[in-house]
Amino acid sequence: MRYLLYLLVCLMAGVAQAAPAGKAYMSIIIDDLGQSAERDSRTLALPGPVTMAIMPDTPHATDFARQAHKAGKTVILHMPMDPATGPYAWHPGIPLDELARRLEAALAKVPYAAGINNHMGSRMTAQREPMAWLMGELQRRHLFFVDSRTSAATVAAAEAQAQGLAHVSRDVFLDDVRTPEAITGQLQQGIALARKQGSAVLIGHPYPQTLDVLERELPRLKSQGIELIRLKQMIAVRSNLAMPGHGKNGRYTNR
Repeated sequence: MRYLLYLLVCLMAGVAQAAPAGKAYMSIIIDDLGQSAERDSRTLALPGPVTMAIMPDTPHATDFARQAHKAGKTVILHMPMDPATGPYAWHPGIPLDELARRLEAALAKVPYAAGINNHMGSRMTAQREPMAWLMGELQRRHLFFVDSRTSAATVAAAEAQAQGLAHVSRDVFLDDVRTPEAITGQLQQGIALARKQGSAVLIGHPYPQTLDVLERELPRLKSQGIELIRLKQMIAVRSNLAMPGHGKNGRYTNR
C-alpha cells in the first residue's frame, strides 16, 4: 500500500525516478543458473547481494536454490518463455490453465523464489492477456516480477504497474558480447546510468568472462559511489515507476 501511495504522488508530480538525491543504487541479477555446479558455486561466491535467477529445467535447480537461500542470497525463478523451449516454457496460444500448471511446476523446482524474471520471452512478453494474468497470479502469491526486457515490445512491466505488482525492469545487459572489455564497458554503462537516474538494474550470465569482471569490479563499486542493493530494496527505491529509458513520467510506454 505504501508503494502504491508513493507511486500516485510521484505520477502526479511527473517524477520519472525515485532514488533519493545523491544516491546511486545498483542491483545485479545472474541468469541461467542451475546448469553447472561449478559455475553456480562461483556465482554464489560473488560479493554483495547479487540475485540468483535459476532455470527450472536444469539438473541443479532445486539444490542450488536451497544453497543460495541458505547463503542469504535472493533467489528468483528464471521462467522460460517463447522462444525458449522445454516443459515449463510459455508460448503464445497456450491456454491459461496450462500456463498456470507450468508456472506452478516451475516454482516447485525453484524453492525460496521471491519473484520471477523471464528467460528469453521476446514473443511471450508482448502478449497482453497472459502477462496480465501472470501479474495477477504473482500478486496472489506475494512474488515480484523483473522484466528482463528481451524485446522493446514487452508489455510485462506495464501490466505489473497497472496491477500495482512490485516489479522492476532491466536497464543493462552485461554480456551480450562475451569479452572482458565489452563486459567491463557494460558495467561502466550501468554505473553511469545509476548516477544519472539514481538506480540501475543489470542482468548477466555465469560466463567465465562475466564472473571474472564481477569478481574484480564489485568490490570497487562503493569507492565509485555505487551501492549494490537487493532487488526488494530496488523495488522500494523505484516504487513501481518506469525509468526514462522505459517510459515517460513514470509510466511505461507500451501501456
